[in-house]
Amino acid sequence: MNHDDYSDAYLRDILTSTRTVAVVGASPRPDRPSHRVMRFLQAHGYRCIPVNPNAAGGEINGERVYAGLADIGASIDMVDIFRRRELAGAAVDEAIQIGAKSVWMQLDVRDDAAAARAEAKGIKVVMDRCPAIEIPRLGLGPHP
Repeated sequence: MNHDDYSDAYLRDILTSTRTVAVVGASPRPDRPSHRVMRFLQAHGYRCIPVNPNAAGGEINGERVYAGLADIGASIDMVDIFRRRELAGAAVDEAIQIGAKSVWMQLDVRDDAAAARAEAKGIKVVMDRCPAIEIPRLGLGPHP
């Protein structure tokens, strides 16, 4: 996979087949990008489950916060990673462990080695992109 240039069809396939998103690094602070993107995805019909060990047990945007992906106990389609690039690989490895269908690393987050590990397990990977930018750019409306 060329991670420097994704086709619209590839991104559209991920976004239209996704229903449940685990937001790793979700922040309870409304001014943080992870909080705003999670709210955007919820408004577009995605169920978003926040993952943040520092806020575990609380709520973000009406959803219970979990310490890690393995704690969720529900099927996850996409893992959206809001972590520093040096920490993204650990989140990708957790996504592999839980059997996520795709991993999406946010703007300025790229880990080619982690992407290769995920793709070797059949997981689709997007790096250095934001679904809240791609959804309107691709003309995708809310999920039914």
